[in-house]
Amino acid sequence: MIRRLIGIAAVVAAVAIPATADAQGVPGGIERGAREGERAAGPVGAIVGGTIGGVVGGVAGVLGVEQRPRFRSYVVEQRRPSYTYRDEVAVGAVLPEAGVTYYEVPAEYGARDYRYTVVNGRTVLVEPRTRRIVEIVE
Repeated sequence: MIRRLIGIAAVVAAVAIPATADAQGVPGGIERGAREGERAAGPVGAIVGGTIGGVVGGVAGVLGVEQRPRFRSYVVEQRRPSYTYRDEVAVGAVLPEAGVTYYEVPAEYGARDYRYTVVNGRTVLVEPRTRRIVEIVE
């Protein structure tokens, strides 16, 4: 039984990972992974595929994979000034209260709960209440 489950998981992973790579975030990855897994290996495949899809889909971040280049181009066109930050620009870093200007993300990108700014020449999405970087858009 365990060998069968491992075999099913391997098949589901082989099918679900490429299928979920372009999913938009965790919810899309879970849904798509579950569908692909169920097709490949039935109910157990749906469970494994949904789990893998959620993990892989989460890599896409706040913006979908297809939206990143467009959003990056949008920010470049806006010519926003870059804030100089002494620490490493990384997901999870908290930006200071003063000196950083945050801009609204246009509705077409589906990240209305976040703001963006440019830090050390890099575009970042920030959770406005905490000023925590949630995604680096490259």
